[in-house]
Amino acid sequence: MAEEFVRSLARGLEVITAFDADHPALTLSEVAARTGLGRATARRFLLTLVELGYVRSDGRRFTLTPQVLRLGTAYLSGLDLPGVAQPHLEQLSAEVGESTSAAVLDGTDIVYVARVATRRIMSVGITVGTRFPAHATSMGRVLLAGLDAPERRALLGEGPLAAPTGRTLTRVDDVLAAVDRVAAQGWALVDGELEVGLRSLAVPLRDAGGAVVAALNVSSTSPAATLRQTLGPLRATAAAVEADLRLVAR
Repeated sequence: MAEEFVRSLARGLEVITAFDADHPALTLSEVAARTGLGRATARRFLLTLVELGYVRSDGRRFTLTPQVLRLGTAYLSGLDLPGVAQPHLEQLSAEVGESTSAAVLDGTDIVYVARVATRRIMSVGITVGTRFPAHATSMGRVLLAGLDAPERRALLGEGPLAAPTGRTLTRVDDVLAAVDRVAAQGWALVDGELEVGLRSLAVPLRDAGGAVVAALNVSSTSPAATLRQTLGPLRATAAAVEADLRLVAR
């Protein structure tokens, strides 16, 4: 496989992913620093992306253009989950009066693929495509619980893990113990580990073979005991989404 690896493509993708919610506009020097590329190399990739329409420049700073969304649309258009889950999430949100989401696992992050927000409950906005560290989220722990134990440990590495808040579990062994409990009970409740005051309850979404393919959650600033009362409706929603996904797959 090594001889088939296209390094220039990999570097181009690194340049694109250097931009994020915290860094929407970057100078050439900042792109070079965030990617580890030399300035001359980073400049060639940026100018190529400008020519292709994925990046724009004001002469000093570079930003992504909406055309970048095409890269994600190709994935989402081939994925039945967002379209199937969205109406169910809307119904669940109306029933419990809280924000609801669906996410999949991508490396050590979760990526939102569907979302219904009742109000803004985090300091950062959450949209389809938003990423968060899996170990600090309820959906992440549900998705980690769907992996074999050796896969979980290999994925998390040696640590310490990132700590969005002072409540975040950062020792890999502590996270793995929490994930073991999630695997045993079938749901995850995370309290203040992603953002202080934010609580989230999640359950797995399984395919016809029983493998965990995604997670659904309800997020709230309500007390944990109150949020736990939504477990029944959340599980019922997951079952409805799973049933619809099976129908789509036929």
